[in-house]
Amino acid sequence: MPDVLSAPLVVEFPFTRSLGPVQSAFLTGLRERSVLGVRTADGRVLVPPAEYDPVTAEEIRELVEVGTAGTVTAWAWNPQPRPCQPLDRAFAWVLVRLDGADTALLHALDAPGGAQSVRTGMRVRIRWALEREGAITDIACFEPDDDGPTTHEARPHSGEFADPVTGITAPARLDYTYFPGRAQSRYITALAGRKTIGERCPSCRKVYVPPRGACPTCGVATDEQVEVGPRGTVTTFCVVNIKAKNVDIEVPYVYVHIALDGADLALHGRIGGIPYDQVRMGMRVEPVWTEGGRHPDHYRPTGEPDADYDSYRELL
Repeated sequence: MPDVLSAPLVVEFPFTRSLGPVQSAFLTGLRERSVLGVRTADGRVLVPPAEYDPVTAEEIRELVEVGTAGTVTAWAWNPQPRPCQPLDRAFAWVLVRLDGADTALLHALDAPGGAQSVRTGMRVRIRWALEREGAITDIACFEPDDDGPTTHEARPHSGEFADPVTGITAPARLDYTYFPGRAQSRYITALAGRKTIGERCPSCRKVYVPPRGACPTCGVATDEQVEVGPRGTVTTFCVVNIKAKNVDIEVPYVYVHIALDGADLALHGRIGGIPYDQVRMGMRVEPVWTEGGRHPDHYRPTGEPDADYDSYRELL
């Protein structure tokens, strides 16, 4: 059996969204060192604010201002902060019910005394970021409030600010180690030798590329390796008109699903060597390898006649 491969994998993209009146007021308020919530029809104050009552689903628009200190209702210690987390040293994740609110806000607590200094019921207050832009990070973190309990009633607020925040762009990032398993390790290793290996199901006899180690239809293990391709047929395609970050490919370009000869599952690849508006279903293609490449860089037309639709319609 080949060694099971592993590699670090990062999935990262910016998430952009517009804000309605409630979220706009909340984030703009943070910029101005003010925390706003909403009052429901039965008098509960929700912080962070919601646009609809989670119990009744009724629309909520009554904004109120709550305090900047509160009480820890639950916590978890984070001994090894990850990149881009609120603090670069050990801290606690805490749920804080701010004075005047009935729900809790999740954020970081700077606890110089370590995990033993954190407890449910302790009083904390907001430490504001020095530079604020209208985001949850305008709260740098919470810190212990040695002044003890205070009272703060939720006060009505108009939600009106100069230059309100109307949209945000938040980075989304997933950073982990990927283990493809034995079946895909064999597949990846074979690609480095310019071969494409699938696996045949012993029950339905379909050949799956890339292999998963089991047939998704029959649910039985697949251990018979089958070499497929290298040529194949374009089953479906899409034209990409938006340039991706860190991808050195000029737009527009075409991504396709390709049914390699001998395979019963289409895999995806990029088409090159032909204008994007000439790519079509049924077109016969072959892989193009770059020197030292461990997988095909792209696929190009072979010049063969297009495949008949009935030959690949089950692979759409």
